[in-house]
Amino acid sequence: MRFLITVVTACLTVMVTTTAQAFCGFYVAKADTSLFNRASQVVLVRDGNRTVITMANDFEGDVEDFAVVIPVPTRIEREQINVGDRAIIQHLDAYTSPRLVEYHDGDPCVRYELQERMRTDADFPAAAGQLKRSAKSQGVTIEASYTVGEYDILILSAKESSGLIRWLNDNDYKIPRGARRVVDSYLKQDMRFFVAKVNVEEQSKLGYQYLRPLQVAYESNKFMLPIRLGTLNAKGKQELYVYALTRTGRVETTNYRTVKLPTNVEVPEFVEREFADFYRDMFARQTEKENGRAVFLEYAWDMAWCDPCAADPLSQDELRKLGVFWLPRSGQQTKRIMQPQAQNVFVTRLHVRYDAEHFPEDLMFQETGDRQNYQGRYVIRHPWKGEASCDITQYSAEVRERQEREAQLLANMTGWDIGDIRGKIPFFGGAGPEPEQEPWWKRIWN
Repeated sequence: MRFLITVVTACLTVMVTTTAQAFCGFYVAKADTSLFNRASQVVLVRDGNRTVITMANDFEGDVEDFAVVIPVPTRIEREQINVGDRAIIQHLDAYTSPRLVEYHDGDPCVRYELQERMRTDADFPAAAGQLKRSAKSQGVTIEASYTVGEYDILILSAKESSGLIRWLNDNDYKIPRGARRVVDSYLKQDMRFFVAKVNVEEQSKLGYQYLRPLQVAYESNKFMLPIRLGTLNAKGKQELYVYALTRTGRVETTNYRTVKLPTNVEVPEFVEREFADFYRDMFARQTEKENGRAVFLEYAWDMAWCDPCAADPLSQDELRKLGVFWLPRSGQQTKRIMQPQAQNVFVTRLHVRYDAEHFPEDLMFQETGDRQNYQGRYVIRHPWKGEASCDITQYSAEVRERQEREAQLLANMTGWDIGDIRGKIPFFGGAGPEPEQEPWWKRIWN
């Protein structure tokens, strides 16, 4: 068992720093991919029929046991394959993550009205010959073989699925049971298979302690992400994040519902301490409401700016390294470009929790002309806690009504018990300090 194969399109990773706009609040937490186990990340750069796909591996274990198999719509040449920078994907994750922001009520005695500003608008060794002969005997053609960075890569085509699966298994690529039907469907679409394993010697020379993202550039009318192979040997449901970069607008799935998560919702103050639990439970609840069959929109925004910023927008160099080929290289901007941070890149972040039962088809995408900004954004409003120079009875009543409304919404979004929620809100006598009791003797004579 040399290669324990991870056959996951999501796990296969082909792949403007500005000052934030004025915003009447503060970003305090974000829901990045670290909140979820088995989370795979794929960056899709798409323009016309050109695609650059970057795949970030979440593989854990001995790198000698790592291998991936990815269906691709066309033959891939050596120059179309690259090894990317994991830090850029981490930056993109931080930039697009759903976020928690906070506001503070002003002094009600001066009628301070809080206003929220949201802007819409290389070749294998000599053994390759023997490898090709063994492949041919099974009806498999090794169309190309490369070493790119720390990866040894094969581009395979085949006459039938049984021969391809038999050859992969014979060469220690452990294909999961039930793969034949799925592989056969890809072969009928005249797709090739991109196979990568780690070249331990090359990795040692390069000095990396982790697996860097793989990137592949190709031309095809198919704008899709094959996920079905990855469901065959998966242990339960998997999390997939797709970051789509275009110059037209938002990206959505065409064969599954693309649903916006609840946003701009006010939540109780204690959620700041429990934001990770809140977001996980809220996402699970929304998934259940869609019967586990929806793709969720978490972020859609022009890369030139953000409001509020969970991280700075990506720089032009970072976007180029992800494959945004329509941007000029560093130093090529004309003098007429006064704001080089305006990248002409629209980013869409999609989040899907999938398994074979609920996602029997690969993800099919389309670009839209919709450039309306959207973000998963959750708001904490802190009541006024200063000394009051007037009667604030009405204000206190308004705050209690607001906090009850927040409690009800939180219970609906997450499935949390409404009694437990109320118990953590100070105005309901929960998590805050207990009110000071009046001495018993005062109640006798007064």
